[in-house]
Amino acid sequence: MPQQVQAVIAPGKNEPVRVETIVIPDPGPGEAVVKIQACGVCHTDLHYKQGGINDEFPFLLGHEAAGVVESVGEGVTDVAPGDFVILNWRAVCGQCRACLRGRPWYCFDTHNAKQKMTLLDGTELSPALGIGAFAEKTLVASGQCTKVDPEVAPEVAGLLGCGVMAGIGAAINTGQVGRGDSVAVIGCGGVGDAAIAGSRLAGAAKIIAVDIDDRKLETARAMGATHTVNSRTSDPVEAIRALTDGNGADVVIEAVGRPETYEQAFYARDLAGTVVLVGVPTPDMKLELPLLDVFGRGGSLKSSWYGDCLPSRDFPMLVDLHQQGRLDLAAFVTETIGLGDVEEAFAKMHDGNVLRSVVVF
Repeated sequence: MPQQVQAVIAPGKNEPVRVETIVIPDPGPGEAVVKIQACGVCHTDLHYKQGGINDEFPFLLGHEAAGVVESVGEGVTDVAPGDFVILNWRAVCGQCRACLRGRPWYCFDTHNAKQKMTLLDGTELSPALGIGAFAEKTLVASGQCTKVDPEVAPEVAGLLGCGVMAGIGAAINTGQVGRGDSVAVIGCGGVGDAAIAGSRLAGAAKIIAVDIDDRKLETARAMGATHTVNSRTSDPVEAIRALTDGNGADVVIEAVGRPETYEQAFYARDLAGTVVLVGVPTPDMKLELPLLDVFGRGGSLKSSWYGDCLPSRDFPMLVDLHQQGRLDLAAFVTETIGLGDVEEAFAKMHDGNVLRSVVVF
């Protein structure tokens, strides 16, 4: 029968979030109820709160989560009650033209739970990225559950559900960083630092971190950056070129999502180099570049959505790397907090005081 649990709701644009009781229906066909153990506070949740994604309030926030499957609906065979899972927001369909061409990470028909979670008065909730995991339990499509080794700590495993995967995937999957490459990462928040960690995993010879905050640059160096540039005091394009024999980086990853930083990334790459946009822009932003420069510089301009990941392939692999000591996921966790501390975590995020706050249940 339906369950009542505590969850964090964004009631309206820029209104403070609050903890409320919500109703979780029994899982229907293809669905699962997951008991959440930990959920990271991601900048995308703040975007939802600010109305930067859409206006389908109230939102059930949280999506960077790990937990245990409690129950499943009819026809579910990929997960079972008791499985430890990381939630993902790209449950591939297996039937669209991308999936049938062997490129499921580009799936054009990803899906979520069909039933709606609600407030006590029946008001339907819009779960962030189809998950809604700032909650004791949540309802998702079973394909949004990726089984991993239950020995990994939930507070680090959950980060693979969004930000860390987005950054690592931007470097390895989208940017295809290779051994000996030079890489520049503009914006050293959680996603940017994950791109730095991914570049190091891929064997990049030079990793240049760019930010306006010296504290973030210090963290970026700990994540694997070989050089840092404070773009508040130095021209980042010229600095990146100076560090790459005047050529520019082979791969430049833009992890801010603003036109001015994208333009910096465009001109900071080498001829025939690659620009990867993984920062999330707002709907009003516009980009203007001379078309002749786009043509004349060659190379690739790519967008990385969720790090072009395939959760069933990438999540277990990255958990294994963490357990081998080759990927320090714990370094991304600045603090663990309670369900009632999310609004304060947003403030800390805005001030640049945390890499990741993680709600632990």
